[in-house]
Amino acid sequence: MRAAVCACLLCLSCVACRSNNILLGRVEAMIGDHKVVVTDCYRTSVPAPERSTDRETGVTTHHFVPCRDAEITIRDTVLIVNGKEYGPLRVADSVTVDHGKVLINDRDAPRVASR
Repeated sequence: MRAAVCACLLCLSCVACRSNNILLGRVEAMIGDHKVVVTDCYRTSVPAPERSTDRETGVTTHHFVPCRDAEITIRDTVLIVNGKEYGPLRVADSVTVDHGKVLINDRDAPRVASR
């Protein structure tokens, strides 16, 4: 009986930890309209995404740094990962940062040339 209770609690805790799985190194968050997943991120707690709006321009910026080597910014609609621009996102596009590789909707994201 005790083993059954422990197994149920373990299953429930895995479901509850869907957004931060330390065993798999997977962190998940909603940033604006976008689901963002970062792999190879082994942290027990992850800071929440930050949102700010420029009062002069009205541009909204979302900033998410779940790990030391993953910095995700969405400025208006433009995706920037670790200082490199990947162009505009459409509504509800998903973003994955997998060992430094950036995917949008599970496809390689082309980098935008530096200006």
